[in-house]
Amino acid sequence: MRHYGKLFIDGAWVEPSSSGHRTMVDPSTEEAFATVANGGDAEDVNKAVAAARSAFETYSKTPIIERVELIDSIISVYEARVGDFADIVAQEVGAPLSVKAQATGPIGHMKVARDLLKTYKFETQLANTVIRREPIGVCGLISPWNWPVQTPVIKLIYALAAGCTVVQKPSDASPISTILLTEVLERAGVPKGVVNTVIGRGRVVGEAISNHPDVDMISFTGSTAAGIKVGEAAARTVKRVSLELGGKSANIVLQDADLEKASRWNVQRCFFNAGQSCHAPSRMLVHESQLNDVIPYLIDEVGKYRIGDPRDPETTMGPLVNADQFESVQRYIRIGIDEGARLVAGGPGRPAGLNRGYFTRPTVFVDVTPEMTIANEEIFGPVLAVMPYSTEEQALKIANDSPYGLGGYVFSGDRYRGYEFAKGLHAGRICFNGANTNSLTPMGGYKQSGVGRSMGVFGLEEYLEIKSIYGFDEEAHRLPELMH
Repeated sequence: MRHYGKLFIDGAWVEPSSSGHRTMVDPSTEEAFATVANGGDAEDVNKAVAAARSAFETYSKTPIIERVELIDSIISVYEARVGDFADIVAQEVGAPLSVKAQATGPIGHMKVARDLLKTYKFETQLANTVIRREPIGVCGLISPWNWPVQTPVIKLIYALAAGCTVVQKPSDASPISTILLTEVLERAGVPKGVVNTVIGRGRVVGEAISNHPDVDMISFTGSTAAGIKVGEAAARTVKRVSLELGGKSANIVLQDADLEKASRWNVQRCFFNAGQSCHAPSRMLVHESQLNDVIPYLIDEVGKYRIGDPRDPETTMGPLVNADQFESVQRYIRIGIDEGARLVAGGPGRPAGLNRGYFTRPTVFVDVTPEMTIANEEIFGPVLAVMPYSTEEQALKIANDSPYGLGGYVFSGDRYRGYEFAKGLHAGRICFNGANTNSLTPMGGYKQSGVGRSMGVFGLEEYLEIKSIYGFDEEAHRLPELMH
């Protein structure tokens, strides 16, 4: 059993200030495979923030070309270790090796940030005023376990591109992924103090980062309940906060849609990553006259999953991340049955043939009504609630009647009709007919799904302050290539 006993502060691996460790359990076997230092506390955060603050004075002034070269170096080192990332994500959170996006996806995001950095205008002219965008400062980055590499990569790569320095904290459930990522950053030549990694409990390390007066910005991804606590802590020092929180996204299947395509896609997207996705279309809205038509497609698609060891290349669905998540999902399935939803696939318990591991049966309920618990609360597991509607107006009302507003999905045979419906959805990212998203575009939510945006230009600008400098018209303003 390997022990990961150190934190990364000011360019060095150091012992935490407090003792303690966390045992990591493989969710597919329920057996311990590693221990991780869990002694990070406010003293370690203070040291990390001080290192980041000192490094910011120099790093924030680095030429753009040097930041581009640094990101290129990070990409190169990361690509050489992509297999290591796939292996640890499989062991740490149960994501199958066949779901290659967990390990390879971060590469694309890094390349987008790098290419954007080459063309982004940090200075622009407006009348007699120069509008400057400057790095905001020291950024606290707090990441979740469901995408334990990609989410921290998106946060830190845009922070580095902007010229910021970082103190990052991974989830308690997936710290080893971030330790490996930190090793990549060290090997790639990230300057001393620019990136610091502190492992520890959210209520200790996360709160210390959020509270810290020398942290200028917090980027947090996780549950809405935890995000509220981060926002409250950050408000005490009036720092910028970017939050990507929970979701209960609806997929509205209009009557002229391809029902088979909409049904199969909904299962695939909802159950991706064992349903542990904040963007999962966990509510499927179907016209009441077509409800029975979609059920065979849903059942057939669910039956295609191969559930088992995430290290088996044939596996398409692994376990849930841990015992707590397993019990939570099981509880929701029982609530769905108790409240009268009609079970057409899956149900309580483990899949046949699996007597250990946090595996759950991919589950579909139909005849779900808006007041049911499974129609309102984020389950974060492979559970789909299919809801009938009678009119498009009612479908829109049901879809929007949620405290969340992260994602939305629309299927229709008419692009204009689909677009008009999509405009009415109160959510930050809408996909039409199963269209893929892309990392150039902003990601974020309405309502209790968060504040701010990540990825692309909008993601970069989360890490920038805006300054107006008056008295420089276009003739007078001849600074060398606007600081480039």
